[in-house]
Amino acid sequence: MKNATHSFGLALACALAVSACGDREAERAAAAAAQAAAIEQQADELAKKYDSAVASNDWDMARIHGIALVDQYPQSTAATRIGPSLDEVKGKAETAREQRRMEALWAYAQVPADGGTQRSAMIYSKEPVDVDGSGAKPVQLVFRDHPKWKRSSYLVLQASDFAKACYSRCQVTLVADGTAPKRMSANRPDTDEATAMFIDDEKALWRLVRKTKVLEVEFLVKDGSPRTAVFEVGGLDGSQMPGWD
Repeated sequence: MKNATHSFGLALACALAVSACGDREAERAAAAAAQAAAIEQQADELAKKYDSAVASNDWDMARIHGIALVDQYPQSTAATRIGPSLDEVKGKAETAREQRRMEALWAYAQVPADGGTQRSAMIYSKEPVDVDGSGAKPVQLVFRDHPKWKRSSYLVLQASDFAKACYSRCQVTLVADGTAPKRMSANRPDTDEATAMFIDDEKALWRLVRKTKVLEVEFLVKDGSPRTAVFEVGGLDGSQMPGWD
């Protein structure tokens, strides 16, 4: 009788132990499932922000949300879904940042002038240029629309001067995004108001700039030798100069 009671107690203890083990396994499984569900939910929230930014063409924000998603929740369903598109989004974000950088290189002005308003679009060379041995200084490219003098385009030096030949007529050489050089007629007005040289065909120059990212302009300086100024022109805002486009 004692042995039977002992056996029954042992069996009951084992049954309780098995039951307890089963409960712990179930609890762990439930906790793991809850954690996985929470991760998927958090990943889905980031994915919604990513999708919204993509739909709005806000490539910077899309890039931020996309990188956060795949870094923080790499095994999530959402990360698997957006993964193939993330490289393209990163590329578009970089392109957008570069475009903003180039846009910021241009300066625009509107000032009262005889008969109305003078409008200007101006940009400095990417690197300063030494035109006379006194040290490198910026070269400026300007488009101007004056109510009296009409439209013009010209280069401005901060020191020295252009070649004497340009006081009558000379040429500048333009290279747009590494393509074949183009020659354009230019002239230096006989005035001391500014060291400027007009590029005569402002319409052709404007059209060229509007489809170009990097423009190289070679011109002759006072001693007759050539210099080249490089302008990152791809951010020109045509709306600032009404009628030029």
